[in-house]
Amino acid sequence: MPKVILVINPGSVSTKYGIYNYEQKEMILEKEILHSKEELSPYKKITEQADFREKLIMDAFYNAEYKDKDLAAIAVRGGLLHPIAGSVYEVNDDMVDDLKGCKYGEHASNLGAIIGQKLSKQFNVRVFIVDSVSVNELSNYAKISGYPKIERIVRAHNLNIRRTARVASSKLKRELKDTNLIGVHLGGGISIIAIEKGKFVDVNNALLGEGPWTTERAGTLPLKGVIDLCFDGKLTKQEIKYEFTKNSGLVAYLGSNDLREIERKIDSGDKTAAFYLNAMAYRVAKTIGGMAAVLFGKVDAIFLTGGMARCKQLVSEIEKRTSFIAPVLKFPGQYEMLALAEGVELALENKEEIHIYKKEL
Repeated sequence: MPKVILVINPGSVSTKYGIYNYEQKEMILEKEILHSKEELSPYKKITEQADFREKLIMDAFYNAEYKDKDLAAIAVRGGLLHPIAGSVYEVNDDMVDDLKGCKYGEHASNLGAIIGQKLSKQFNVRVFIVDSVSVNELSNYAKISGYPKIERIVRAHNLNIRRTARVASSKLKRELKDTNLIGVHLGGGISIIAIEKGKFVDVNNALLGEGPWTTERAGTLPLKGVIDLCFDGKLTKQEIKYEFTKNSGLVAYLGSNDLREIERKIDSGDKTAAFYLNAMAYRVAKTIGGMAAVLFGKVDAIFLTGGMARCKQLVSEIEKRTSFIAPVLKFPGQYEMLALAEGVELALENKEEIHIYKKEL
């Protein structure tokens, strides 16, 4: 058997796992295990699911007829940590302690390093995270919110965007460290990142806070309207969060967050659906323009990735408004599993620095 990297990517109701052939440089297996409500109901905290998910992963690994000796390393999705630089981190006790305690938030991604560390000790191999959602490389200006009591929190699709940035740089026949890019992940959340010589110097909060509205998220909103909504007594704090993250955007305007369904309506002549899809593209393009200003207009390329980058009308509208800035490259789909494997591969070959995570004092 060839040497392989085991890739683990826990989600809220599923666990993705994959096997990357380290010698042939390709993903040779990629699967998703779905978890029912009944299976997860005994666990009060997400982190309590670690043993349950670990067993499923290892059963699948052995069923694929791989042995312990075939493992070169383990790559896991990074969880919610204090702000860290991008790239590769080796999983250690400090990291696992912060994730187990949910010090910076509770999310299924916290399980990655917890499971990975157990397997690392069992099989005597190294385990790494790559481009966690907690990556924060903001410039000093970008950190300023405009109100001293509120900090800018960044949550973005760092894993997919950095991997795609490497591919885009290669297409331009450059190294990422010598390239200025604007990376756009188009999914249920939309991340737009100004990438200066490989650093993510500015980014919107793709979950709750800033940027364009999406299929179901609100993005940046007028402050007066937000304040009025918070104090009209009709919704609780949790209900307002739900409205802004799950019941805004296209689902609020059109009753659907399924872009394929919306495209079918547009193709059949639905002008309302076309209007709101174009309005979303407008907001995406507007944010891209802001990131171009961050880079002083020196942009080598804009790239679009994520599931919604498959929507031809959305991509076309964005390109019409932004192609004057730089060429627009398209990489539809998302490549998180491959990004994890390739990141660890670069680290093992000393082409990417391996960082050490330390708790905040």
